[in-house]
Amino acid sequence: MQIQIRFIPEQTAYLGPELRPHFLLEKWKIRGSALAAFVGPCEVKTGDLVDWEDRLENDFIRAKLMVHFLGEFFGISLSEGVLYQRLFMATAGAEISRATGKPVSRDGDDLFWFDGKDPRKLSVSIVTASPVSVLLHAGINLDAAGAPVKAAGLFDLGMRGLNPSDSTAPSSAESEPITALVMRILELFQAEVASIEWACAKVRPVV
Repeated sequence: MQIQIRFIPEQTAYLGPELRPHFLLEKWKIRGSALAAFVGPCEVKTGDLVDWEDRLENDFIRAKLMVHFLGEFFGISLSEGVLYQRLFMATAGAEISRATGKPVSRDGDDLFWFDGKDPRKLSVSIVTASPVSVLLHAGINLDAAGAPVKAAGLFDLGMRGLNPSDSTAPSSAESEPITALVMRILELFQAEVASIEWACAKVRPVV
């Protein structure tokens, strides 16, 4: 599978209903399997969660500012989508650790930073299926203000490049540290998916 990647310059809030089939095509004219990144606040109410474990606990998701990764993949199963999700989060965690010099750990589909006292949650993530595709949302906190759990963001880890006071999307040279990180995560995931496809295509059958 060849997936397209794109970093959207316009700020866009993530509220939950964006996790639907063909949203990337409808909103940004991105065709086929793709992973798009954008910056914006996050406010997902309980009724818009697709994770039943969280819904039953009346949980919600909130952060002042996140980098959102929204993906749609055609022709794969939900199980494969969960594996894509774990691969993506492992890639993102490794790159955040490399970029910041801070230890970032992964537990399932969640990323954490240990601030010397307690683990602080860096991310949210979910995968679900639609009638035509598998859908992924992963949000990495920039400014975790308002989160319902002990959380941290990339600003807390010392990263800069987005102005936390006005929450503008990346647009200038000073944005390079975070925008470079986001692009590298997108490119590495794209390369991993292409490598998986080639690994399947290059082997001879054994009977």
